[in-house]
Amino acid sequence: MRPATAVDLYWIPLGSGNHSVRLNGKVFEGASAFLERRSRCDLYHTALEVAVPDGRFVIEMTPIPDRRRERGVVGEGAVGTKWAGRYRLFRYENRRWLDGIIPDIGDAVSGPVRVTSDEARAHSILELVPSVPTPVWGRDELDAGEMWSSNSVISWLLASSGVDMDQIRAPFEGRAPGWDAGIVVARRDSISLSRKFERSI
Repeated sequence: MRPATAVDLYWIPLGSGNHSVRLNGKVFEGASAFLERRSRCDLYHTALEVAVPDGRFVIEMTPIPDRRRERGVVGEGAVGTKWAGRYRLFRYENRRWLDGIIPDIGDAVSGPVRVTSDEARAHSILELVPSVPTPVWGRDELDAGEMWSSNSVISWLLASSGVDMDQIRAPFEGRAPGWDAGIVVARRDSISLSRKFERSI
């Protein structure tokens, strides 16, 4: 029986169900591994499923498939460059989708990873989704040392809500591009808020 409160993290192989994305991911990882002088890794896309007494929500960054808004969209950003973001094809959306679906959840590796069952933390994650930064995908506009991606959204939310990020690891021989960027920005935001609070008292 599923607990009343649970935050589950899914590691989904990049490009599941999309040959073009999978191929581009392999090219990207091959080039990155060569430049960094390391072995190639399997690439992953992450998503969250948050169950609270009020309902079950899916949190994920995805391309924008159409102009309808019933997917719980709470933020949008450009892909590649700001100017390209004028066109829907080059935009992404951040979702907090009640009773939503993760299309490729069946391909997730090792099943869901339970991040927390704490209700306050789960609610904090849900409340923070509209506040996730929306820089250009694939660029390092926030000077985090790594490009912003769908993984950045998930790691930013978890780190910002106080989850111990040291306990979370990508699957064996895998990595999630952008994951560290979300953590860096979340910790920077936390320090900034603390300093503002200190100056106000």
